[in-house]
Amino acid sequence: MTVLCLAVAAVIRVALPVTEFTLAWTHSVERIRWEEDYRVDGDMLSAVTARVRGSGAGMEPPAGAELRNGVWHYRPNVPPLRRLRLTVSPYAADYELCWKGHCTRLTDLVAMPEGGGVVEASACPDARVRD
Repeated sequence: MTVLCLAVAAVIRVALPVTEFTLAWTHSVERIRWEEDYRVDGDMLSAVTARVRGSGAGMEPPAGAELRNGVWHYRPNVPPLRRLRLTVSPYAADYELCWKGHCTRLTDLVAMPEGGGVVEASACPDARVRD
């Protein structure tokens, strides 16, 4: 079974039985939504596709992006990653993690220290999973 683990301070807080997921967030200044689709490949996370619902200062869609119905679609040009480090801050909107047709705020999945912190998302060995 493919499992995505979310850890805070190197402690796994939740394990999700997924092979694909979407990470979404709203840019803190421009208030524009970004979405990135990932696939869990063995012990790596591969960015498959991405979307941004506009552009703004320092956040233009990359070369080759296609505009469809007001949304830029593109394929991220990044190698597979061992982990995604997601900084949670009280000064920015929370991330959303979407899988199997539903989305959940990241802080609803993992208990965060007051004031925020870093969540690490990674592929992990089969563990006790949350459906």
